[in-house]
Amino acid sequence: MSHGVPGETEMSEWSGNLPSETRSFIGRQDELARLDVMLRPDDGPAEGGEGPRDRNGGRRLVTLLGPGGIGKTRLAVEAARWMRPAYPDGVWLVELSCLHDSGLIGPNTLGLAAMEALRVADQTTRPATEALAEWLADKRLLLVLDSCEHLLEDCAAFIDELRLAPHVNILATSRRRLGLPGEQCLEVEPLPVDESGTAAREDAVTLFAERATAVRSGFVLDEATRPVAVSVCRYLDGIPLAVELAAARLSTLSLAELDDHLGTRTDHRLALLASDDGTVDPSRHRALRTTIGWSHELCAPLERLLWARLAVFTGGFDVEAAQEVCAGGPLAAGRVPALLDELVAQSIVRRDQRTGTARLRMLDTVREYGADWLGELGEEDAVRLRHREYYRRLARDGCAEWNTGRQVQWSARVLTDHANLRAAVDWSLDRPDPRAALEFAGTAGFLWRHCGHVRDANHCLDRVLAADPPPGPDLLRALWTRGAGAIMQGDVDTAGDYGRRFTDVARQQADPVALSVSAYLTGSQLALSGRSAEAVGLMSGATRLPVRDDWLGSAQIQTIGALAYAHLMSGDHEAARAVSEEVRAECARRGEHWTRSTSDVIVAKLDLARGDTASGARNATRAVAAHWLLHNASIVAALAIDTLASATVALGEAHRAAELLGIAQRLWHRAGGRVQLNSPDLIAPRQACERAIRDEIGDPAYEHSYEAGRSMSYEQGMSYATDTTPRASS
Repeated sequence: MSHGVPGETEMSEWSGNLPSETRSFIGRQDELARLDVMLRPDDGPAEGGEGPRDRNGGRRLVTLLGPGGIGKTRLAVEAARWMRPAYPDGVWLVELSCLHDSGLIGPNTLGLAAMEALRVADQTTRPATEALAEWLADKRLLLVLDSCEHLLEDCAAFIDELRLAPHVNILATSRRRLGLPGEQCLEVEPLPVDESGTAAREDAVTLFAERATAVRSGFVLDEATRPVAVSVCRYLDGIPLAVELAAARLSTLSLAELDDHLGTRTDHRLALLASDDGTVDPSRHRALRTTIGWSHELCAPLERLLWARLAVFTGGFDVEAAQEVCAGGPLAAGRVPALLDELVAQSIVRRDQRTGTARLRMLDTVREYGADWLGELGEEDAVRLRHREYYRRLARDGCAEWNTGRQVQWSARVLTDHANLRAAVDWSLDRPDPRAALEFAGTAGFLWRHCGHVRDANHCLDRVLAADPPPGPDLLRALWTRGAGAIMQGDVDTAGDYGRRFTDVARQQADPVALSVSAYLTGSQLALSGRSAEAVGLMSGATRLPVRDDWLGSAQIQTIGALAYAHLMSGDHEAARAVSEEVRAECARRGEHWTRSTSDVIVAKLDLARGDTASGARNATRAVAAHWLLHNASIVAALAIDTLASATVALGEAHRAAELLGIAQRLWHRAGGRVQLNSPDLIAPRQACERAIRDEIGDPAYEHSYEAGRSMSYEQGMSYATDTTPRASS
């Protein structure tokens, strides 16, 4: 069996992307056992009948139903963690709440969200769901779709389009049924409250005691406190979020005072916010809303105001962002950090343990309550405008500094705040402010293209450019970025269209630097079409000007790098090396990694062509290290590891070379490497490397080492590829 062509299917043992455990999981053992039966992959139907497997092409779909705060997400994640060994390709969580009120909603948007969660960086022009379905066709994994209730039709359409992936089981959480044939539903009940005096029936009390211990030093559950704790949990109907919020109040109230407050409450003036969709007991919605409302009432006025304003954030936030977006009027920026600490102490805001940074977040139900309150205050547009302006400035600064030594920091920031950037761009595109939308789409799109989110870049740029905006620097950036995104996807027709539009606007602006970088769009289009000699002629004729420090400077370096690649493809190795060294020197001077890595790959290939395998290995390793630094899983990263594998087998390390081919294959597949990558110039070296390895160690040893490499995670693979520790000869 040959593994020569990038884009072949892969089977790898992935662990998935579940959040790390930060709190103990209490109760739900019966539900976990039922989910194990309902979702465990096997060759036969699920227990209880033929339904879900036969009617969904072999796929199982289970939906956890219940109101917000009942613990659906926590149960789904725990069930997925429990079942992870049963799924060779992992268990993957796709969080959909961040798509609320987004202009991107639709099956393909859900496909894009799933691709981001699965870390599939498909860079083709195919619809996202189509690309994902093809990628999943031979996978055995569990997909957890969290918070489907506001996207029911889109979720149903998305799941239906995955019918060609028969071994992908789906666990959804929702407040309503998805309504698909064969859907199995499990209603998530409140945690039981001790009624019989046995330990088996006190899960709610156990949760309360654990959270109480965290906020009140010395709290113990004993003969004196247990009956009061049981009373509290009964008032709260055993709803986990309500129990946690109430326990947080023990930082300021005694247990008896807490019980007294709950016992005297009969209703809440915002109970009208409760859902009555008919799928679950509305009283549970009201109980939770009442508890959240009570927590809201017990907050100080500025805490309530901050809570409401924080609701505009999507995917978390840091203290700096909260200060910039939420300050105003009676809430001074300097008060925000202390108020955030108070909200954390009350379990309104949580520290996000999923990232290595000091980020904060709110649970969806709490955030929804804050958003409702923000609307009642009449502040939604004003706060969302501040949110837009904050991320607009962030994108503008990141774009301006991309061509500098701060590139690594900006890459990390763009990836961390991707959800907020996307929400702010979408909100901007819906406002009657075309100039702001054009600037924001151009700067955010420029960053997204470089950080692996080319589909998002193309989406927002297509929307803003369809309005035929007036000429100017912002239009130039938007046109260049959209054309460059098309080149990255191998979409030569679109690249040509935007190349012509960009050139026309650059001429109108009489900007010599802009005119010079137009050669990147038109020349790369020729190179992708197999017309390397024409590409060399066009790009060689572009005026070479001093490299600027802004985004156009980055475009200048990429234009020179594209010329080096065209020289390589046309067979002029001497010219390719000279131009590549020019690019590398400029990038080194600036501390730039993204374009430098491409030139490192070109130089590595030139080294191998002249027989200098040691230098080829060093340059290829440097290119891989740059991509790892930027956390980039692009086609250039895959090409760099392919090139490193060729150098490695030439150095006598055949087993390691086979592992490297496996690692690269995973990256090729993640990047959807089919359109521009079906090039003999790219495929032939990989096939030659594979043949050399097989000839040296034999087919069985090759397959074993190849699979070992392909089973590595991204981090493991990049670490292994960049490890320069001397090894014994294979």
